[in-house]
Amino acid sequence: MSRKINIGFVQMACSDDVEANVQKAIEGVREAARKGAQIVCLQELFRSLYFCDVEDHHNFSLAESIPGPTTDRMAEVAKECGVVVVASLFEKRAQGLYHNTTAVLDADGTYLGKYRKMHIPDDPGYYEKFYFTPGDLGYKVFDTKVAKIGVLICWDQWYPEAARITSLMGAEVLFYPTAIGWDTNEPDPKANEEQYSAWQTIQRSHAIANGVPVVAVNRVGREADQQFWGGSFVTNAFGSLLYVAPHDKEIVHVQEIDLDQSDRYRTTWPYFRDRRIDSYQPITKRYIDE
Repeated sequence: MSRKINIGFVQMACSDDVEANVQKAIEGVREAARKGAQIVCLQELFRSLYFCDVEDHHNFSLAESIPGPTTDRMAEVAKECGVVVVASLFEKRAQGLYHNTTAVLDADGTYLGKYRKMHIPDDPGYYEKFYFTPGDLGYKVFDTKVAKIGVLICWDQWYPEAARITSLMGAEVLFYPTAIGWDTNEPDPKANEEQYSAWQTIQRSHAIANGVPVVAVNRVGREADQQFWGGSFVTNAFGSLLYVAPHDKEIVHVQEIDLDQSDRYRTTWPYFRDRRIDSYQPITKRYIDE
């Protein structure tokens, strides 16, 4: 027995023209649907350039409510194409309160809800704490018409706790909309290789540890001092790479995955069975020094 579904993603370069970016994303969803996709994931903050490379108050004007104008448009496209759409947006919750948020639109256009990014970085070129309040909705699973999906966002990728909790909530696939790249001022090519390898490896490990497919969707192109590395990929439920996108091209890809593989991997490698939940209380400490 198998339960196969088609996962699509849109890896694209962005410009300073918000409407052009949105239209490109919409056309990407349509193209993925034509290729047979049932779920389509867009990259992190696809409406604009990655503005978090600087701390600039003018960038708050890029935010909007969720639900709001873009989710309305994506709902129309989801309904038109009969696909689930995972759309990452800059959310204005209230005056002075903003989140990095992903909305999920079901295949009939229904708005299913949103996930607010929990882990917020603050590093050179990624000044997200200036813009985003950490999520307060907890980890989320969305029961779509195609599958029960979990959505996490970019910096969440590095935290096994987030993937574990979302999987324990019943996610059958983990999606990671992302914006990450190489610093063009980095003189050591080995450092670039290590960074991409670590990024891919940590997410493949989430698939292995939780027995679920993982879909990571990144942007491409040069923006200021960042060369976004593309490299979007899909794994099966044991971390095997089913597809890896190029580093330097926009692409719309559709990949078949078999959700029933999770049962086989979880019974062959029964990590869930052998979890010692009685021993994990120390994980809630910042650091175990006493």
